[in-house]
Amino acid sequence: MLRAAGDVLAEEGFAHLDLADVARRAEVGKTTVYRRWGSVTGLVADLLSDMAEQSSPRAETGSVLGDLRANAALVRRTLADPRQGALFRAVIAAATCDVRTAEALRRFYDVRVSEWAPCVEEGVARGELPVGTDAAMVVRAVSAPLYYSLLTVGVVPDEGAAERAAEGAFAAAVAGVYVVGK
Repeated sequence: MLRAAGDVLAEEGFAHLDLADVARRAEVGKTTVYRRWGSVTGLVADLLSDMAEQSSPRAETGSVLGDLRANAALVRRTLADPRQGALFRAVIAAATCDVRTAEALRRFYDVRVSEWAPCVEEGVARGELPVGTDAAMVVRAVSAPLYYSLLTVGVVPDEGAAERAAEGAFAAAVAGVYVVGK
């Protein structure tokens, strides 16, 4: 059912997500979908939770820059994927006008950032980054320009954009931009 919901979101957007259509696509009775979720936003919240659990695990390359490059490459591949890119655009758009979807999206990104933050924390411990570096801020700084490009100008990030995003976040982190409590 979650796969069917993701397909509808990717193909038609949040405005056209209908529980009866999801039931039809999943080949289950619509009462099953209504009983389980009760609303489109409940379904989207579960879809985002499932996506967070199914996401590729973080890479451990042994260096902060290598790990940030791996993170940027993963984000780029996700956004460049025809289904996943469309799905994220639809969910992000829905989150701007639906509180429950916004909360689910925030939880999704909290899970993903928490998974990648240890790469930065380990880099601090190895002396690659200054003490006090906010790991979550660095991880978000990697993906932010990639999402921004997709959402504001409709440009799917390429490998060069991913590399620049990782290098930019790393350079800023090395320079102490993300040190908190200075």
